[in-house]
Amino acid sequence: MIKSMTGYGRSQMIINGRDILVEIRSVNHRYYEYNSRVPRTYNYIDEKLKALLKSGISRGKVDVSVSINNIEGRDTEIAINKGVADGYVKALRGVADELGVADDLTLSNLIRLPDVFIVQKTPDDEDEIWNDVSTVANEALERFVKMRETEGEKMRNDVLSKADFIVEMVGKVEELSPQTVESYRERLYKKLSEVLEGKDIDQQRILTEAAIFAEKIAVDEETVRLRSHISQLRELVNSDETIGRKLDFIVQEMNREVNTIGSKAQDLNITKIVVDMKAELEKIREQIQNIE
Repeated sequence: MIKSMTGYGRSQMIINGRDILVEIRSVNHRYYEYNSRVPRTYNYIDEKLKALLKSGISRGKVDVSVSINNIEGRDTEIAINKGVADGYVKALRGVADELGVADDLTLSNLIRLPDVFIVQKTPDDEDEIWNDVSTVANEALERFVKMRETEGEKMRNDVLSKADFIVEMVGKVEELSPQTVESYRERLYKKLSEVLEGKDIDQQRILTEAAIFAEKIAVDEETVRLRSHISQLRELVNSDETIGRKLDFIVQEMNREVNTIGSKAQDLNITKIVVDMKAELEKIREQIQNIE
């Protein structure tokens, strides 16, 4: 199935007390290019995330953003700075003894003093966090790929429609080409008749000249190859493989054959058809620039 290189997928879940959001965006690119925005404290998941996305994306410039918010406070723990607390107690009781005042120090008073509490981040369980993030990322990737496939189907239909038009134009070229030779033969006969003023005309010479002209403007080889390229294009757009680069090559070859037909054209109608075919080929080329 054809996939567009443009896509977007988003998923958000709360797992194990963490609010996890993953967003994936992509635009067309010659290769697979990965860019990420992951919280610095979770940088260790970046390589695994890159490999996960690569399993579902072959080409495109991919941007992924991840946010992880701990909504249950499980990533922190509070401890008493015993050294600081002990220092406060000794200092305050020393002042009380020195000044002869009552020692009314209590625990509630002590814990209000600066730096008595230490807020520490608990070590991450990296495997658990990656499992949670990968669950969300897989759902975002699934939605991302679905959007690419939906757009790719529209592009497939458009490319096939334009290919059908080109086949129709090739048929007209094949129909007009013999008529061009016959028209040339008639013009040549008329011209010789005017020059020779009623004298005998060498019919064999006219046939020879017409044969030389026919060989010069013959486009049957080009039309056969063009039909073959269109057949290959149809097979590719109906396949399940990555086809963007192959399609680009085939369209180049199609354009080459159309240009050759145009250079041989000695008929205004064929020239007009060639212009129409080149216009359709350009539209196909623009479309396949965004096919994976």
